[in-house]
Amino acid sequence: MSDKTISKKMVNHTPSNTLSAQAVLRGDVKGLKKILPFLGPAFIAGVAYIDPGNFATNITAGSKYGYMLLWVIVFSNLMAVLIQSLSAKLGIATGQNLPEVAHERFPKAASIFLWIQSEIVIIATDLAEFIGAALGLYLIFGITMLPAALITAAGSFAILELQRRGYRSFEAAISALVMIVVLAFAFQTFLAKPDMSAVFGGMLTPKFNGIESILLAAGILGATVMPHAIYLHSSLTQSRIIGRNEREKREIFKFELIDIVIAMVIAGAINISMLVIASAVFFKNGMVVEDLSVAFRRFHEHLGPAAALSFGLGLLIAGLSSSSVGTLSGDVVMQGFINKRINLYLRRAITMVPPLLIIISGVNPTSALVISQVILSFGIIFALIPLILFTSNKEIMGELVNHKVTSVVAWMVAGFVICLNIFLLVHSFIS
Repeated sequence: MSDKTISKKMVNHTPSNTLSAQAVLRGDVKGLKKILPFLGPAFIAGVAYIDPGNFATNITAGSKYGYMLLWVIVFSNLMAVLIQSLSAKLGIATGQNLPEVAHERFPKAASIFLWIQSEIVIIATDLAEFIGAALGLYLIFGITMLPAALITAAGSFAILELQRRGYRSFEAAISALVMIVVLAFAFQTFLAKPDMSAVFGGMLTPKFNGIESILLAAGILGATVMPHAIYLHSSLTQSRIIGRNEREKREIFKFELIDIVIAMVIAGAINISMLVIASAVFFKNGMVVEDLSVAFRRFHEHLGPAAALSFGLGLLIAGLSSSSVGTLSGDVVMQGFINKRINLYLRRAITMVPPLLIIISGVNPTSALVISQVILSFGIIFALIPLILFTSNKEIMGELVNHKVTSVVAWMVAGFVICLNIFLLVHSFIS
């Protein structure tokens, strides 16, 4: 089967799903069943919000500042709901993904530049995910990093193979993996016995404690707002269920918004639980933990082997599932920006090279994860600004064009994200 065929199967709907979706749009389906045909795209994009980079920033933040920065995760997830809804809406309204619209609207040189920077961002994303999964294998089974990386490679190819069965099989597999991560962190949270009043206080009271807490907040934000998820979500909705008129497109977007809220709540809960567990175990006992291997050992000491195992399992599964999403994103940006496509398996093999070289070089895996998050912050501006420009354009969006309030809020969010990431980058280079 050709790569082009695989890609088509990922974006086109099956006849049964089309029938059920059209039945919903006609009003023939009632109750919760109405939502089912539309669930899935946000869960795929949402995997990017729980990748290993989040583990590094959340564990560090919780061990250094306790529950204080929980509000940053809450705020980041609210921004994620807005950003991912704009991306999904673009695909529904236009039948095109963000890179394709940019290719049509921008000069050729700009499209090539956007493609190159997005590929660099995706490589950095893949670095975090690949190293995270390999580290998970190392922590659980004691397999040294290089063999663990090779096993991770085999696992990522296996997940990629699910795409041959169409998008529903892929969505089901990714959703199942996400739920395992949810259960793993729910179990750890139960064992950690956090101070719930402090948890709610941290979620509802915005504050910092010095420059380093601001840097960690920027790191949490950078690990949450992922450029490749913005590109991918518009691709996942562009041809999945096609609205035949403006009314149907509005209905599809309404149901997709429910999908986004559910996925972002789950991703937010996982991130919150990471920071809460680190607060309850490390901060409470006066331990600053900035290395995931150290975190694994400390969980073993303070909560027992089952908690440590669940932490390693969560890291492994998050890395594997998010790596497949990164590969899909790479295919989307190449096809969209420059109208070229290479075999997905070849792409997967190419993007494995940098992580393997870093692992062979002996670089600390957690340090590599942090560096990857800094690289990611470069790409946010190049995804966010075109997204807001396009979704605010009635000629492009039709009746799904942003309301003025939505556009104002989106530009405020973009300005905040960009300024915070510039601050992070400047500090990273001068410190």
